[in-house]
Amino acid sequence: MKALLATLATVLTLALSHTAQADGATGKLVLYTSQLEPDARQTVEAFKAKNPGVEVEWVRNGTTELMNKLRAEFTAGAPQPDLLLIADAVTMESLKAEKRLQPYAGAPVSGYRPGTHDAQGYWFGTKLITTGIVYNTAAPMKPTSWQDLLKPDAKGSTVMPSPLYSGAAAIHMASIKAQPSLGMAYYEALQRNAVTAAKGNGGILKDVAGGAKLYGMVVDYLPIREQLKGAPVAFVFPKEGVSAVSEPVAILSTAQNPTAAKAFIDFLLSRDGQDLASRQGFLPALPGVNPPPGFPDPATITLLPYDPAKALAEDEANKRAFADLFGG
Repeated sequence: MKALLATLATVLTLALSHTAQADGATGKLVLYTSQLEPDARQTVEAFKAKNPGVEVEWVRNGTTELMNKLRAEFTAGAPQPDLLLIADAVTMESLKAEKRLQPYAGAPVSGYRPGTHDAQGYWFGTKLITTGIVYNTAAPMKPTSWQDLLKPDAKGSTVMPSPLYSGAAAIHMASIKAQPSLGMAYYEALQRNAVTAAKGNGGILKDVAGGAKLYGMVVDYLPIREQLKGAPVAFVFPKEGVSAVSEPVAILSTAQNPTAAKAFIDFLLSRDGQDLASRQGFLPALPGVNPPPGFPDPATITLLPYDPAKALAEDEANKRAFADLFGG
């Protein structure tokens, strides 16, 4: 009897050990990310500290370059990553439409705002990089609304990023178009008020800080960080709301290690993961997490809703319309 009990105990111990290994995150995880390299390294190291059984191999580049690499791998029939952490939800929607992603129904999205993650669980926003208004502190008008950029005070003195070059600008255009009080008519009014278009957000901040322009549309963290350093700029979250790039994460349908990929998503969406995003200088997507210095409480910021799938379908038409108004 003792021998039988000892045998049963051994079998049970092995079974429990196998279950623990099956449920835990182990093995190699391949991540493609568009995070800045210091942020990507910090994110991977923080994840590994909580999941020491996972070896993370990561590739960092811009979203466009990563997508070109990934599509070449699709064509070759050998996609490498388990997980994508890239700039915008519209790109994720394109992969979802091509059935390149797999859903994660158990992702910890409780407490997150609707629209910051896919309702079917295919992608999940990890932070909020909003587009609002930057102005030179010597400007005669202190804007509080998107409509203020249409006033005579702003005529010929405003610059904005082009959706032909900036993913954030493309999402901003889709968000503005979706608002009945703004719509495409807003862009037409901007053109009449002699607003100019630039390629990227960095150049816009430089123009406004240097006084070449007094107002600009720009992603939040650039002017907020520079203002804290003493630059003559201030950032406004317009009262109508702001668009947001959410740096979403998703698991590929061809993932070799979906268990580790889910653990990575769990970390990014956890309180610890959101605290890390804040320490890196970005607005956390999870309400209740303290924002970085210079940012308001995220709960006080209104996000302009938009449909990423609709934005994807209309992307080329939006870009053509923008180019017709402001040039290429």
